[in-house]
Amino acid sequence: MHYLLSYQLADDYLVRRAEFRSSHLALAWHAVEQGELILGGAVGQPVESALLLFNVDDIAKVEAFAKADPYVIQGLVTSYRILPWHTVAGESAATPVR
Repeated sequence: MHYLLSYQLADDYLVRRAEFRSSHLALAWHAVEQGELILGGAVGQPVESALLLFNVDDIAKVEAFAKADPYVIQGLVTSYRILPWHTVAGESAATPVR
């Protein structure tokens, strides 16, 4: 199942990000290596939010990622949502429909 982890970012996110970026990216790349995180990154110009796409069998894995993320712990993320994404089209669709 695909899940989108949507982050709302603090107003000072860009100013404070550098201090926590390496540990945030280490967590993200570990999730990639585990086959759980497909894509992740900031959204907007200027940056207004962030999205991370997971492919996991349990939403709890996405919740655990968010709770362990230094950006969340340190308040760079003001809130987050985990949204099930019922993908039906594309090479990586979880439930392809033609």
